[in-house]
Amino acid sequence: MRNETLAAASDIGIWATMAVLALAMVSFTMYLAFSASADKPKSQEKQAVLAGQSGAGDTGSVTTIDAPPATSPEQGRRWGVIGLQLTLLATFLLVASVALRGLSVSRPPLGNMYEFALAAGTFALVIYSGWALKRDLLWLGLFVTAPTLLILGAARLAWYAEALQLLPSLNSVWLIIHVTVATLSVGVFTIGFATAALYLIKERAEDKSGVEGVTGWLSRLPKSAALERLTYGIHIVGFPLWSFTLIAGAIWAEQAWGRYWGWDAKEVWTFVIWAVYAAYLHARATAGVTRRKATYIALAGFACIIINYTVVNLVFVGLHSYSGV
Repeated sequence: MRNETLAAASDIGIWATMAVLALAMVSFTMYLAFSASADKPKSQEKQAVLAGQSGAGDTGSVTTIDAPPATSPEQGRRWGVIGLQLTLLATFLLVASVALRGLSVSRPPLGNMYEFALAAGTFALVIYSGWALKRDLLWLGLFVTAPTLLILGAARLAWYAEALQLLPSLNSVWLIIHVTVATLSVGVFTIGFATAALYLIKERAEDKSGVEGVTGWLSRLPKSAALERLTYGIHIVGFPLWSFTLIAGAIWAEQAWGRYWGWDAKEVWTFVIWAVYAAYLHARATAGVTRRKATYIALAGFACIIINYTVVNLVFVGLHSYSGV
């Protein structure tokens, strides 16, 4: 049985989450923009003041004074705090919406592509929100809320499916184990993708201007070396989770279809993702490979995740063809 009231409340909650995330993105953007304005070198903002003019032939003396920045760092930070508060609200709304969808049909909300996307977005927001409450991560907010909003927007507009009962093949405890860990991994890798891209951008800016010469919104980011270490640490967490996803999927396949591996398209791409991220970690630990080149492999891993959750789900036909769209 389907509870229409709870299902409708879940749908409304998703739209509300998207609206709040959009506001959070604006706030984080203002934080970076105002911080960039406040950080302009004062030497670039001189004003000439004519002083001491006393006669017709007296041109007086010219004194230069520093112009105050357009905004103060405190003003920019207020926007960042607002963005974080909105992100916390969006996280609460999304968790509630996912829970209501599950309650509406009395099952885990992990049965189709739409619900997979909601779960992945939920994990990304929960991880960032919990982390940001312990560390100053306002600089990362825009780059987590933006891809999460894209995931939710694609889910709601392109992959939406009515909340229905599970197919018999999905009615297993391994659904909860396998898919939950898979979507948690995607949430972790989404944040890792954001920090990896920011590292490459910040490193390029440091190469041009020097470590201390970076200005604008990039000055709000940690130094490129710190971003690279952070990216590596995130992937160190995500890789074992994805490894467990691969193993749990094989165990479930043996129980459901009588074999651990059948070269199904979904199985193959799950392994491809694992192999690419394994290559990143190996390259990161290899002395002859630069950190920049290794990070490009990490970006390729996230591209494989996108292919797996879009092209493979929608185009390829196989035993996993139950995306619900």
